Amino acid sequence: MWGRIEPLMPADPVRGRRWADHRRTLEAIAWKYRTNSPWRDLPGELGPFQTAHKRLVRWAVDGTWERILASVLSEADAADDIDWTVSVDSTVVRAHQHAAGALKKGRRDTGSRGDHAIGRSRGGLSTKVHLAADGLARPLAFTVTAGQAGDAPAFETVMARIRVPRTGPGRPRTRPNAVLADRAYSSRALRAHLRRQGIRAVIPQPSDQFGHRQRRGRHGGRPPGFDRESYKQRNTVERCINRLKQWRGLATRTDKLAIAYQAAVHLPGQHI
Repeated sequence: MWGRIEPLMPADPVRGRRWADHRRTLEAIAWKYRTNSPWRDLPGELGPFQTAHKRLVRWAVDGTWERILASVLSEADAADDIDWTVSVDSTVVRAHQHAAGALKKGRRDTGSRGDHAIGRSRGGLSTKVHLAADGLARPLAFTVTAGQAGDAPAFETVMARIRVPRTGPGRPRTRPNAVLADRAYSSRALRAHLRRQGIRAVIPQPSDQFGHRQRRGRHGGRPPGFDRESYKQRNTVERCINRLKQWRGLATRTDKLAIAYQAAVHLPGQHI
């Protein structure tokens, strides 16, 4: 795994001190999120916790985490190991009290949003991870929002982030063959978006939409097509979410900054 990742790590600065060993720092970040331990409890052999935390955010800002995930997906695609029947869903993550208290205006140097993707609902403070997974339960793209946010508004953002580079010539692949999603994603705008992209939509229609169309009679139009057999594969995104939440630091959010938590969500994708 390190053999794949090492060439993608940032080079040492031209001036000043050399950076701490990238491999040790990466192991420190992984240890923290696997165990969900406080940063200050980081074992001494993994280096200072300040270095690991700063490097987590720095690599999020410069795109290192995205490049690592894209490289892993590119190798899988070259081996014809990606199933392009994509499933989309979201999961709510409880935010620990340590995650509260970040500056509401955000930090311009890290690009964090004002709410830091933390919202308040009946269950308390929470964050929602919106995820697209391939037919082998592999994460392709994701984004984070406040916990009370709806699923459908984040759909286009997630789809726009699917970008798997080719190992040879050619543009990165960005369009799946089909998209599977539950009733929360059933809307005319969303279906029209997929139709423009040439992507088959496998989304059931809620009963209220079905009744509304019937009440309109012939003006209600034809019901959208729905492949029940293909829809049975939607469990792949649920399995992907389950793998993600095996990392305790992702199942419960303790990061104040949205950019730090979203960077950490890349970690399970490196272990495909």
